Amino acid sequence: MRLFKAAILTSAIAAASVIGTAQIEQLNLDQMVARTDNSVHGTIVNKEVIRIDHPVDGPELYYTHLVIEGSSLVDGSDVEVTVTFPGGFIDDENGVWNSEAPSDADTQIGNEIVAFYKWSDNMGGDLASNALYASHGGLFRTLQGRKGAVIQGRGEGYAISNNIKLSALDAKITAIHKAQQEADDQAK
Repeated sequence: MRLFKAAILTSAIAAASVIGTAQIEQLNLDQMVARTDNSVHGTIVNKEVIRIDHPVDGPELYYTHLVIEGSSLVDGSDVEVTVTFPGGFIDDENGVWNSEAPSDADTQIGNEIVAFYKWSDNMGGDLASNALYASHGGLFRTLQGRKGAVIQGRGEGYAISNNIKLSALDAKITAIHKAQQEADDQAK
């Protein structure tokens, strides 16, 4: 019995050390813009959870699609884009929780948000979609203030760490993207 308890304790410590060292990638705004295809400010107009049963990747792969209508923060164009992240529930019994997924409160239909995304040919189960970059770290809530829209910052380590006016964020993202394009053009 004593040996059994020691084995359990050793296993628990090993598991805790693995969990304790897991880290989410920290990105500043420049890094986020460099790693994504686009960012959109808009309203979530539809939310759908799908299930994929795949012969190689396995059964019961759940993904949430958010349809966002708004405008690109890179070039100002009007966009309607579907952004996808792993996890979600079709109903009370069918779905999976993903610790990296944005909260239900953040992904409600009607929410005004900023989302960063990048195309993926295979998110798993052969699902091709615009992946919400950094999962919950790529989605930010928008609040309406007296002086206009404000994007709610998430703290140190996130692309938007502090609250910022939408107009200021839009100008920063546009400038970052333009500078990156110019650097790419010069490198050619």
